[in-house]
Amino acid sequence: MKAALGTILVTEEEIRHRVAELGRQISKDYAARTVTLVGILKGSFIFLADLIRVISPEIPVEVDFMAVSSYGDSTTTSGTIHIEKDLGISVNGKDVIIVEDVVDTGLTLLHVYNILSGRGARSLRVAALLEKPGKSKYDRELDYIGFKIPNKFVVGFGLDFAQRYRNLPDIRVLDEI
Repeated sequence: MKAALGTILVTEEEIRHRVAELGRQISKDYAARTVTLVGILKGSFIFLADLIRVISPEIPVEVDFMAVSSYGDSTTTSGTIHIEKDLGISVNGKDVIIVEDVVDTGLTLLHVYNILSGRGARSLRVAALLEKPGKSKYDRELDYIGFKIPNKFVVGFGLDFAQRYRNLPDIRVLDEI
């Protein structure tokens, strides 16, 4: 099978630099408080792993994951959200940051936000590696954004197509399927 070596939108170095900036901002915003990071699997796991390592070690950080899908093996969302793995911890009374790989339609994020809000999170913020313009159903401003990118299907740095290309060190437009 031919590798997806599409146009690079965001380089490995740009990602590393921006994630460090986001970690510093989160460290400042949560100084002297505990923060719970909720990663949305599978796409956010690399972003979350890099992000947590640049948050100040003086800040207590709790981590859990939800597996939520709307794409399946397609390049467009089905519009139907499936919770495949729920949290193993309570978020009641906690300061939570939802960690997303990409906010596109915003349906997944809106669904997860409403679930965690309903479970009594004290505060909810969002850290997204990528944001696509224009068609998001999530009507709140994102708190921590890595990069705004064009409305193209991208892979790499945890993002996939049919479970492939997550291991690319950068973000690329998927030229071939």
